[in-house]
Amino acid sequence: MSTTESRTSSVRELTLRGALLGGAITLVFTAANVYLGLKVGLTFATAIPAAVISMSILRYFSNHSIVENNIVQTIASAAGTLSAIIFVLPGLVMIGWWSGFPYWITVAVCGVGGILGVMYSIPLRRALVTGSDLPYPEGVAAAEVLKVGDTQQGADENRDGLRIIALGSVVSAAFAFLASLKLISNSLAHVFKIGSGGTMFGASLSFALIGVGHLVGITVGIAMLVGLVISYGVLLPVRSWGLVGSEPAADVIPAIFSTEVRFIGAGAIAVAAIWTLLKIIGPVIAGIKGALLSSQNRRQGTTVDVTERDIPIQYVAIVVVASLVPIALLLWDFVDGTALDGHSLGIIAVSLVLVLLIGLVIAAVCGYMAGLIGSSNSPISGVGILVVLIAALLIRMTFGDADATQSAALIAFTLFTAAIVFGVATISNDNLQDLKTGQLVGSTPWKQQVALVIGVLFGSAIIPPVLQLMQTAFGFAGTPGAGPDALAAPQAALISSLAKGVFGGDLNWALIGLGALIGVAVIAIDETLSRTTSKFRLPPLAVGMGMYLPMALTLIIPIGAILGRVYDSWAERTGADVDRKKRLGVLLATGLIVGESLYGVVFAAVVAGTGQEQPLGIVGAGFENWAELLGVVLFVGVVAWLYRHTRSRAVVEDSAAQ
Repeated sequence: MSTTESRTSSVRELTLRGALLGGAITLVFTAANVYLGLKVGLTFATAIPAAVISMSILRYFSNHSIVENNIVQTIASAAGTLSAIIFVLPGLVMIGWWSGFPYWITVAVCGVGGILGVMYSIPLRRALVTGSDLPYPEGVAAAEVLKVGDTQQGADENRDGLRIIALGSVVSAAFAFLASLKLISNSLAHVFKIGSGGTMFGASLSFALIGVGHLVGITVGIAMLVGLVISYGVLLPVRSWGLVGSEPAADVIPAIFSTEVRFIGAGAIAVAAIWTLLKIIGPVIAGIKGALLSSQNRRQGTTVDVTERDIPIQYVAIVVVASLVPIALLLWDFVDGTALDGHSLGIIAVSLVLVLLIGLVIAAVCGYMAGLIGSSNSPISGVGILVVLIAALLIRMTFGDADATQSAALIAFTLFTAAIVFGVATISNDNLQDLKTGQLVGSTPWKQQVALVIGVLFGSAIIPPVLQLMQTAFGFAGTPGAGPDALAAPQAALISSLAKGVFGGDLNWALIGLGALIGVAVIAIDETLSRTTSKFRLPPLAVGMGMYLPMALTLIIPIGAILGRVYDSWAERTGADVDRKKRLGVLLATGLIVGESLYGVVFAAVVAGTGQEQPLGIVGAGFENWAELLGVVLFVGVVAWLYRHTRSRAVVEDSAAQ
């Protein structure tokens, strides 16, 4: 018996207390991710903060272990990542098909898609984790946090880390609270005329976006900035040329962005996602072969190390096939009583094939990209765009000619199918990071895979009520009854527009084609950089996101990335425990995200409970200019203070360690 097998089998790993703790952490991070995703179109990886919280709590229990903490982290991060399904589901409300989010239907969509994603990732583990040299930045970082936290010095560091998370959370929530009082403004927006065209500027003074920028890193931040320059510095002025003057620029420019520029960005993202797929077909096939060989060896009595024991591949196959039954029932229930009733057999069959086959492909793409650049930077947006285009085209070809009523139902059916596939993608985007962490700390893969399923179930139970609360309190931009603080839900809005365009026959493929050409050019630049330098890259997906997300939601992210890079450079220059200093920066960024996002959930409850759009406002409209000035000054000052304080804490800990 190997040392790893002996050690792992003698310690607590998959435990009831770990599952319950993971569920409790899930409640916080999933709610935060749902709010953040609906507001700005991005979610954050929860593995590292979940690991820190887990270690800080389990250290008070006897017989806790590093692998038990890994299980807690796995449950929490899986559930938090599943919240990315909100990039599709709100589309059903936006097109008017749903008036809210039916609880059990939403639970089923999240749960079935998520579990299927876990099953698909099992053979992918061998291809993309044990059988590849992908860096898995978040998975490796989480493993280091777990290893350090398993010591007394690590316990002290975890306490300091929790304080940093708490500080960031309180400060970001307090800023959001002041904005709710209308004492400060947390957004800037201006439209500029350029000749007979124009462009616009926008920025959300959001501590959460500073945190997101810190986490995604300088490479992605700069790439998003390049995308912003392409959209707002080139495409918007060109596409609006000659239109400003006959109509106010404030009306023309935002409309041009919504109806033209973001579709160009969608084309760029779609090409980037396809390119990623072409690069990983070989490793995926090799991984499936490896999983089959391991299962065969175990049946023949060959000893397989505990760190290589997955859920047997035959069980995986059974679950995958069995999952088609509830998926078919969900699809049948969706069309029952609609204009598609009696004509649905073909499109349900096509949708099942789509979920089964395209789901595996999407799982591979997301897993590979998460391993390459991290879960926070992975191509979830590109996946959604690609899935809805493929689904819409296949369903339209299968159904044939449709009248207006049937077309509306087909659009909704396409979004519903895409949501199930997206559940597969969101989990695959995260769980290979968790499995990489487990590999590095000696966890048992099959126990982690069970933990991933538990995380999916927790997340599936939490996501629907949070979604419903957001919809009741704020609504989604562009939908009837949406208030001034309506959530943008940018991915859901774009994906819904793409589906409408396919079935309405008015999708401007020329715009998507232009975006595809831009995507090809960016891919060429990125590949050239990868061959000529080790320092610079231009991730095509990040460029595409910068192109199609509104500037107000993305401009602060590159600033956060630059601040994160400056902080990390300081940590490297000062020496001592560089990794620990960098981790404090990561935990500060996490706190900034969690605090603002959780306040958003609480504020949504206040709005829903009072029925008022601005229930906390204490100043009138005449204070807007002062509020904007105060907001900028306070935002800049507090961000600077937070990073300076984190640096000082890191220096104090260095002195204490010496």
